[in-house]
Amino acid sequence: MARTPLVAGNWKMYKTEAQAEEFIQALLPRVSSLDGADLAICVPFTDLRAMVDSSRGSPVEVFAQNMHYEPEGPFTGEISAPMLGELDVRGVVLGHSERRQLFGETDKALALKVPAALDAGLVPILCVGETEEERDGEETERKLRHQINEDLAGVPAARLAEVVVAYEPIWAIGTGRVAEGEQAQEAIAFIRALVSGRDEAAGESLRILYGGSVKPDNAAELLALPDVDGALVGGASLDPASFAEIAAAASR
Repeated sequence: MARTPLVAGNWKMYKTEAQAEEFIQALLPRVSSLDGADLAICVPFTDLRAMVDSSRGSPVEVFAQNMHYEPEGPFTGEISAPMLGELDVRGVVLGHSERRQLFGETDKALALKVPAALDAGLVPILCVGETEEERDGEETERKLRHQINEDLAGVPAARLAEVVVAYEPIWAIGTGRVAEGEQAQEAIAFIRALVSGRDEAAGESLRILYGGSVKPDNAAELLALPDVDGALVGGASLDPASFAEIAAAASR
């Protein structure tokens, strides 16, 4: 089954609104003729409105980096899915390893967030992946099985294909280390098999991204893997030329 690749740039806690405007004006001419791939920037909350406005009519979609599962309530510092939807935000990153490790994001919370995002019309990018210790201890499959089963438990089988999963080996995020092609393909094929176990058609349609030190010089090799449907790009997404080059590799 043909799956349209998605290249999503996760800016993390970088770029003021002025810096974001400078970035988008440099990016848009580079991706104006992009064909055969979807492109998204996942930006800080303070940049969302400006980036939505500046990217209208372009191939660039705007995603948030987190959200609460409740539509409203006494949750100081949180942002809800309806708030994102009102800004015309297209999707949201959920369960990034930094959210899990640094801010205590739990699988229990993600099991609520993923269906809440879908119900609000947002595309959820669910991040999963193992630590270096888990990889070395041959616990990668156990970790991925737990995260996929727990985090997607609240998603009906009929809607599984609407989720995007990003496999990010934690040992390869911001370290310069990259999962070898065989390692990435093996893990992502395993994720696809897990989803197929619930619904075969969903498993075939589900887009699974690779995330972990993706750069212009390794993007083509990673994106050519049979089960890889795009990339969740960190550091390289902060530079418009590098990000556009990765997007071009996906469209090829």
